[in-house]
Amino acid sequence: MEIPGRLFVYLYAKRGMHKRKCRRDFMEANSCVIENAKLFTCDPNCRTADSMIVEDGFIRWVGKREDRPACDFPKIDLSGARVIPGFVDVHMHPVMLADFSKQISALPPNVYSIEELVKKIHTWRMTHGTDEWCLGWGYDEGKFQERRSPTRYDLDRGCSDAPVSIMRTCGHIRCVNSFALNLAGITRDTPNPPGGEIERDENGEPTGVLKENARYLVTPFMPKEDEAATVENLVDLGKLLTSHGIVAIGDMGNLDPADNIPRYEAAAKRGFLQEVAVYYMWDFFYKDPDFTIPKKYFDRSRQAFAAGLKLIGDGSISGRTAWMEEPFLTGGCGLPVCTDEQIETAIAFCKKNRCQLSMHAMGTRAIARMVDRACREEKWTDGDLPYVRLEHVTEPSMESLQKIASHGLGVVTQPIFQYAEIETYLQNLGPLRTARCYPYRTMLETGVRLCFSTDAPATSWADPSDPFACMKGAVARMAYDGTPFGKAEAVSAKEAVCLYTRESARMAGFEKLGMLSPGYKADFVVLDRDLFELPPEKIDTVSPQATFIRGKCVYEKP
Repeated sequence: MEIPGRLFVYLYAKRGMHKRKCRRDFMEANSCVIENAKLFTCDPNCRTADSMIVEDGFIRWVGKREDRPACDFPKIDLSGARVIPGFVDVHMHPVMLADFSKQISALPPNVYSIEELVKKIHTWRMTHGTDEWCLGWGYDEGKFQERRSPTRYDLDRGCSDAPVSIMRTCGHIRCVNSFALNLAGITRDTPNPPGGEIERDENGEPTGVLKENARYLVTPFMPKEDEAATVENLVDLGKLLTSHGIVAIGDMGNLDPADNIPRYEAAAKRGFLQEVAVYYMWDFFYKDPDFTIPKKYFDRSRQAFAAGLKLIGDGSISGRTAWMEEPFLTGGCGLPVCTDEQIETAIAFCKKNRCQLSMHAMGTRAIARMVDRACREEKWTDGDLPYVRLEHVTEPSMESLQKIASHGLGVVTQPIFQYAEIETYLQNLGPLRTARCYPYRTMLETGVRLCFSTDAPATSWADPSDPFACMKGAVARMAYDGTPFGKAEAVSAKEAVCLYTRESARMAGFEKLGMLSPGYKADFVVLDRDLFELPPEKIDTVSPQATFIRGKCVYEKP
């Protein structure tokens, strides 16, 4: 059912109050009664209800209206709208996403070809000086008309007298122009860094494509974002996230060693509302014997808290850098990225601080490496929190899945990858292997703890944090262009919502979040149509009509 226009009917307005004043009073309140709603609670003890009492930002009661205890809070009639818990996207790169919004987007519908990207760069150069970097993000050779990656020579045609860096959609590869290569001192004689590759042409010259750890070779020469601008970008991002129904996020690290928690604290003072679990990228800290995370940051009652460390085990499928057992159709098996030293020091740090370790692993060999090492340890985290969570888990072996399940490890995966990047998956893996990727049904049947996220902005989608496009990838197992990919591994729409709310909150340790249940935070989303009544291929047409955080309406669809 589609909900037309403004959906709120303020019953207490019937007592003679002016509707506009009622709306203002409601928006400022965080206690109310929700009624005439289709509540999908994600609570196994009470999956559906039609009424809910919210008091001081927390859910006091959920159930059937006829069983509701007496309450004189303002009543909100939702006219039969579907309500679900707020989304918890526990694998994003929010600072990158916020900053990228100010850069050149190399994705459709902005750019469809390398030639169009060259024109965008040239247009930028016409209004900027030679002392500025031209930055862009999101290119995916599978979506370019040329069906290839840009090179230094392409970027040079757009700008040759100032440095240019365009980040690939996966975030693991960047392409730079000749000016940037010269600035960083990268020549044909520069060796590949450990866990990285300087792509070279048939003559041994760098092409400008820097893979995995090689992408860091130019970062010391790139401009540092002004902190005030970063904070302001985060505030703007928070507004986008509330429009998506996202109430909490996992920050999975930067491309630099900056500490993001102070940034979130500053953004919160300016209106940023989401809760944030922050993971520190271990690449930047493992050689520093004095590195610590302030103890107070581990307090999970904070709006932004430290959750643990992040390790990069391999690369991406679309970039052909994931460490595979079976070669890519286009050649090669990818590469491991982190060293044994990084793994061992990360485990030692996390055990000492009783915090979580996140391991990026897409390819079969990378997954096996990380799982086998994690399974040698006893659980070191408190309560229900997995001591190790594995990110992506694209092409796992059954042996790895069984070990993950038996040791209580977590899997955080991203259905939007196949949905948005189908061209490069088919090109690199072929249809049969693509259909076996991200085996959600098999994971659940094996007993794996699983949740969904987007990895925004690291995917080929103009709105990468959109949860409905992401869920369509899991439920319909269908790409944006209608291409099917392995429907045997699909989950139901209700399972998808639970994996994106309750299970995501549990995965990162968010307290009292992810369910509509007494004692939980009143973070929920009113949908503009009932996604459970739609065919799977229509899920990406759903959007939030309203988003509530701690009982307050923080977004309403115009």
